[in-house]
Amino acid sequence: MRFFGLKSCDTCRKALKALVAAGHAPEVIDVRGDGISAADIEMIIKTFPDKAINRASTTWRALTDDEKARDPAALLAAHPTLLKRPVIEDRVWTVGWGADVQAQWCGQGPN
Repeated sequence: MRFFGLKSCDTCRKALKALVAAGHAPEVIDVRGDGISAADIEMIIKTFPDKAINRASTTWRALTDDEKARDPAALLAAHPTLLKRPVIEDRVWTVGWGADVQAQWCGQGPN
């Protein structure tokens, strides 16, 4: 299982704690520190074409209109913190930490 997130993100920390408590041993990829590979960016955008970019983030709000109009893959490569988090991959991909994602990975609803 791979876990794409930010060490400083409260939701990512909560998700990671729940995954470990559920018996998972995720490989944590800190998108700011480790970056995201081009292949992973491509797969994330292919899987979540409308959800890959977090348009509510402070990073998004700081971009110019020209930057916001760029290709999503180029945006994520230049600004990995724009990724909607967490993204979890273990044969299937999920984005966010809603009740549906929690149930899928932990067999439970929100904590």
